[in-house]
Amino acid sequence: MGRNEVEDKVENVVDPEDEHNGDPGDKKLKQEVGEISVERLFEDQEVPSWRKQLTMRAFVVSFFLSILFTFIVMKLNLTTGIIPSLNVSAGLLGFFFVRTWTRLLHKSGLLKQPFTRQENTVIQTCVVASSGIAFSGGFGSYLFGMSKRISEQSSDTHDFKNPSLGWIIGFLFVVSFLGLFSVVPLRRIMIIDFKLTYPSGTATAHLINSFHTPHGAKLAKKQVKALGKFFTFSFLWGFFQWFYTAGDNCGFLKFPSLGLQAYKYRFYFDFSATYVGVGMICPYIINVSVLVGGILSWGLMWPLIENRKGDWYPANLKSDSMFGLQAFKVFIAIALILGDGLYNFLKVLSQTILGLSHQLLTKKLSSELPVADHSSPKSSQLSYDDKRRSQLFLKDQIPPWFAIGGYVAIAAISIGTLPHIFHQLKWYYILVIYIFAPALAFCNAYGCGLTDWSLASTYGKLAIFTIGAWAGASHGGVLAGLAACGVMMNIVSTASDLMQDFKTGYLTLASPRAMFVSQLIGTAMGCVIAPSVFWLFYNAFDDIGVPGSEYAAPYAIVFRNMAIVGVDGFSSLPKNCLLLCYVFFGAAILINLIRDRVDKKWGRYIPLPMAMAIPFYIGPYFAIDMCVGSLILFIWEKINKSKADAFGPAVASGLICGEGIWTLPASILALAGVKPPICMKFLSRGSNAKQSQM
Repeated sequence: MGRNEVEDKVENVVDPEDEHNGDPGDKKLKQEVGEISVERLFEDQEVPSWRKQLTMRAFVVSFFLSILFTFIVMKLNLTTGIIPSLNVSAGLLGFFFVRTWTRLLHKSGLLKQPFTRQENTVIQTCVVASSGIAFSGGFGSYLFGMSKRISEQSSDTHDFKNPSLGWIIGFLFVVSFLGLFSVVPLRRIMIIDFKLTYPSGTATAHLINSFHTPHGAKLAKKQVKALGKFFTFSFLWGFFQWFYTAGDNCGFLKFPSLGLQAYKYRFYFDFSATYVGVGMICPYIINVSVLVGGILSWGLMWPLIENRKGDWYPANLKSDSMFGLQAFKVFIAIALILGDGLYNFLKVLSQTILGLSHQLLTKKLSSELPVADHSSPKSSQLSYDDKRRSQLFLKDQIPPWFAIGGYVAIAAISIGTLPHIFHQLKWYYILVIYIFAPALAFCNAYGCGLTDWSLASTYGKLAIFTIGAWAGASHGGVLAGLAACGVMMNIVSTASDLMQDFKTGYLTLASPRAMFVSQLIGTAMGCVIAPSVFWLFYNAFDDIGVPGSEYAAPYAIVFRNMAIVGVDGFSSLPKNCLLLCYVFFGAAILINLIRDRVDKKWGRYIPLPMAMAIPFYIGPYFAIDMCVGSLILFIWEKINKSKADAFGPAVASGLICGEGIWTLPASILALAGVKPPICMKFLSRGSNAKQSQM
């Protein structure tokens, strides 16, 4: 089969608007294309050297996209903490901007190097590495949990460290690179020997490969056009909403769309384009789980516990007191998160051990026993792809001595530096973390390859409890635990991200050396961009971290209270709070166990405890937005599934990006003292007061 024939077949499959898309023979055509060797499509294209894959234009585009995605991730971090995968958006926008750049240069006769899928992979890697720091940096969790603003909402009001741009950037630079060096020597074992799937990395690679076929580029152009339309709509909608928020409790965010009584318990649609988009990207079960958690907590439990005021906790406490109803909201959420995290940690760890032992045993047997040759046309095609990919993946080696030396050198600098940033975090605490970190980074990277689930935050919570308990209350155990959480999260998170990128690079023939350099540059960008964006938010919006505000940063108080529990125990909790925590901790494990044991047909309808826990503290209003997004996508799929599959992620990304980037001019206007001109109120003062007390 000639290359042009293959491309013609790909045309008919990838374009949802093709006139033959509804043909009964289409399924057969797709099956035939699915058996085609991907690398034969590109066999007449020269693979550039690793240095030529690292172009200046790639990093210029990466820098601007990193700023865009960091604003988006930061907003999501500080509102609900739910962050969908943005890999598709990064790959799509990277393709669009560089393709536009190269076309302009081509028309002017100045184009020296064509745009390749390897360069596209470098952009995607750099952007995801940079914006990933906005998550692993803890701006909505452990790092902001150290602040005085969050400490005043907890039972420990003395042990705090306020954010400052200087120490945050320094902290991130000394902890964010260790994870990269810890797993580099294992890339051949993970990608080639064990053939781990890394679903997100594989999906991104298929996306990038499709962009660089003629009709893949045609579809990508249509997707970018759709993204641009909804980006513009979302941006203008953000401006329109801002225009009517001149005072407290103003604007569409405070519209009681489901009635005043429902609004009192935070059941309302807040017209957020961002979370409608998030709902379109997240699986249906995530959105339903969040809504179920909101109904269970704010619709049932909190009103019932509120009626026990004066019995279970003093009636004269403030609404945000950690000795009253607020304690139930925070600690029951923590119990669900820890129960879910513990179950999945043990599940992934057991899968890792079983999978690793199976791989080692299989490798040992294959070296001792003769293997029969079961060659077939399909296996020979697959072997062609594997052979070409493995050859290029192993071509540009990263010496083990460089990885080990880099890890030791950065660890030594970190051990000497971190105690000066956090005097509560002793050098020997850090040394112990760095001794165990490579093993935990390997476990997380391997587990992520099997399940696509990174347990970075779970490893971080493990560090909170161990280091916090070791330090104790008298030696700043709360801050020591939170800082240790940051060290551990950055190591294991970047390790799994790098291995995902290696998988993407393997499937797009991008050099692992180019991938590693791109990850280093992206991480360095993130260490500056993410703190700068957070600092802009922190200075522009006075209510960041305040319960009930737009930027409540729910995980900040959750992580801080985990550290307090690790140091002080449960003695200060209200009556029956600990009992309910035990119940929900056990329920989280039981629900996960049932999900994994029942038939997959029914298991997919069982809610996820981790997702259910999110609205326990901040309320279910965003869950309604997400379910609206799910409903839109569901109806779209019923009307035209091929179009929904092709354009759904682009539309969702446009909705997320537009309102997300609006926060940049909104922050600048707030810093300049420019206020919206109109206050549009839907509630009486009495209704506002009642709602704020919840």
